[in-house]
Amino acid sequence: MSFRWSRAAAIAQKEMYHVLRDRFTLTLALGLPVFMVFTFGFAIEFNVKNVPLAVHDADKTQTSRRVIDTFGSSGYFLVDPVVSPAAAQQAIDGDRSRAALVIPGGFQKDLLSGGVAKAQLLLDGSDNSTVGPILGYVASIEAIASRRIADFDPPKPIEIHTRFLFNPELNSRWFVIPGLAVAVLAILAVLLTALTVAREWENGSMELLLSTPAEPLEIIVGKLAPYAVLGLVGLAFVYVISRTVFALPFRGSHVLFVLGGILFLATYLALGLLISVLTRRQQIAMQLAMMAGMIPAFLLSGFIFPIASMPVFFRYLTMVLPARWFMTIARDSYLKGSTLVEMGTAFLALGVLCVIIIAIAARKFKKDLEP
Repeated sequence: MSFRWSRAAAIAQKEMYHVLRDRFTLTLALGLPVFMVFTFGFAIEFNVKNVPLAVHDADKTQTSRRVIDTFGSSGYFLVDPVVSPAAAQQAIDGDRSRAALVIPGGFQKDLLSGGVAKAQLLLDGSDNSTVGPILGYVASIEAIASRRIADFDPPKPIEIHTRFLFNPELNSRWFVIPGLAVAVLAILAVLLTALTVAREWENGSMELLLSTPAEPLEIIVGKLAPYAVLGLVGLAFVYVISRTVFALPFRGSHVLFVLGGILFLATYLALGLLISVLTRRQQIAMQLAMMAGMIPAFLLSGFIFPIASMPVFFRYLTMVLPARWFMTIARDSYLKGSTLVEMGTAFLALGVLCVIIIAIAARKFKKDLEP
């Protein structure tokens, strides 16, 4: 029997009626993208700011005050004077400060005598994500304070000007929000598909559906089509909110962005179908869907942690994860304006993974239906 679109459309229409009556599915599909964009957009900030800094100034001179004022006016530190070096240490121990600056007596005297004025900076190393940025701030503040104290800019034999491409202000939202397209599609596609089809097995309605003249491929297309639409709606929500609320630029091709989204969506819909066929239980399907959909999308796709910084094994592992490649497409489309040639590797890898996972899911689904 040949594939007929009319039968697939009839199954898709029936599935859409189920979706419209299922409040959980609608809430998840329509509310999750909005919730994630607003939560991650406003909450995640990779630029370390407002660092509590305990300061003990034993010198109490004009020079020491200039150093402290430079820290306070930088916008990165919140200066909190303390009465002793021990109090500065206690502020870090009690999590009231992330760093402490201790300026010893004789600071200005050492400087005026032609020596080197020394101060001590203590950092809380328990949160190593903040140590690197703070050290970078301190290096800049040290240079600014030296110029203020000397009242002139010393000549520089070499001068390097830094320019940040694609994200000039290093805005964390510009980095995070395009990646949410990956997380939203991954969660919606694999979770909704796995739960819905598994529920059909539990309720016995799948056996009823299989008794119809429809071919397995027609059933697959009909069952997954409504969730493909919901996934694209979720992707549209992310795009609209990112452009209107967060004012993100979009420098690339909308056609390439949507094409990448469709490839990624098809891959994860097939993955959800495969999970449902293997488990046939909603509880187990949800657990596997979370492991296969959410964890790779958040942890191994480059969404938060750079892939180049991962151990060698995990860098190679990410190559077989569709989320890694769509993350590249999404960010390059938003920020770089990359062409199809420049994103060719990502599209090729995503296309190959899409074909492989769809083929495995369809084969397993068809085999599972055979008596």
